Parts: sequence; C-alpha cells; structure tokens
Amino acid sequence: MIQLTSVGARIGPIQILTDITLRAPRGRFVTVIGANGAGKTTLLRVISNLLPASAGKVVFDGKDTKGIAPYRLSRSGLVHVPQGRQIVPALSVEDNLALGAANVPGMSRRALNDGIEREYERFPILRERASTAGGNLSGGEQQMLAISRAVLMRPKVLILDEPSLGLAPQVVALILRALREMADSGVAVILVEQLAMMALAIADDAYVLRQGKIVLSGAASELRGDAAVVESYLT
Repeated sequence: MIQLTSVGARIGPIQILTDITLRAPRGRFVTVIGANGAGKTTLLRVISNLLPASAGKVVFDGKDTKGIAPYRLSRSGLVHVPQGRQIVPALSVEDNLALGAANVPGMSRRALNDGIEREYERFPILRERASTAGGNLSGGEQQMLAISRAVLMRPKVLILDEPSLGLAPQVVALILRALREMADSGVAVILVEQLAMMALAIADDAYVLRQGKIVLSGAASELRGDAAVVESYLT
C-alpha cells in the first residue's frame, strides 16, 4: 500500500531524510524506531504529504502522491494519527468519532453507527465516556479516541506517531494490541515508536532510522533478537 523509493526531505536548508526506501504492504505491521531527532516524525509527514519529498517517490495504493493534498490522501485511505492526538476538546467522544467519518465517501448513518459500536467494543472506556468532552479525557483515553476516530475513516494505511508517549504501560499494551488487530484485518500499519523493544515484539517488519537514514531493516523478530545492535542505534 505504501512504497517509498530513495526519498529525501528538507526543512529549509536542512536535510532531514536521505535515501529512504521503505515498504508497508497490505496487512503488515511496520514499525520505525530511532532516537529523538532521527527524523521519524518527518518521515510520517512525508508519507502523508504534509511535507513534500525533496527527492525520490512516495507511492500510495499504486499512485504517486506528488502534488496530492493531504486531505485528499486521507479521504482515499491514507490516515495519519499525529503526536498530540488533535481531538476536538469541546466535542463529546461520540461527536469526535462521528467527525472522523464525516468525509468518508459512501458512509451512511447506519454504517457510522455500526462503526462507532465496533470502536466501543475495541475500547470499552470510550462507551463509558461517550458524552464526555474530549478535553476532559485522560491522555490514554484521548489516544484511544484518536485511534478510533482514524479507524472510522476506513484506512487502507494507518500511520501513527508515538502513540505511547506519556501513557501507562497497560494502556500502551492495549493500544498496540488494537493496532495489531488492524493489521491482521488487512490494513497496512506504520508505527513510529520510541519503545523499541515493545514495538519490535508486535510488528512484522522494522526499520531503524538514524540521522535521517535507514541503518537497519528486516523482520521485527530478527531485529528484536539482536537487541544490542538495535539499541546501539537508538542513542
């Protein structure tokens, strides 16, 4: 679903990414790990075209994304959950969920209600908080809401930036299981994560990013088995 070939990215005069080649096929869980400042957030911004690539090519669902507005990519199924969650704090949980599906082509009211119900089953705390304003949720609840809102957009590719940030371990485990389920259902999942070993334990494929370059890649299980090598690139 996503193919990056020799991708570079700049912010002003500064080169952030260099020669990035990465694949995320349908139904695969891909994690990108690296230290702070490695370029992980920039990589996701390039994939979703929030930051145009300065070199190389990004292909989504068989089409070059060059020149396609990010909102059009999201409506086509390339859905980005950024750091900070970006839920609407004044809206209730249920209204935030409905907002996620507002521009999905062909989404009927019945399909929306069925989708919301599935998300309540995925994260039961959201059902309990259905009428609560998003801004009054805990950090973990907000992250669950952000993920469920993204799922209601019917993603073909779901990309997430540090969903574990600041959350309790049990909440992180719940979120990672939900993402694993999404991949198993046929969605391509790309997860940027600093909890490297936890991400490697649940992903199919992994890329290690250092100073804007891919320095290791392969099966997540193999990289996890070489933890000392991986850790040497994370500092």
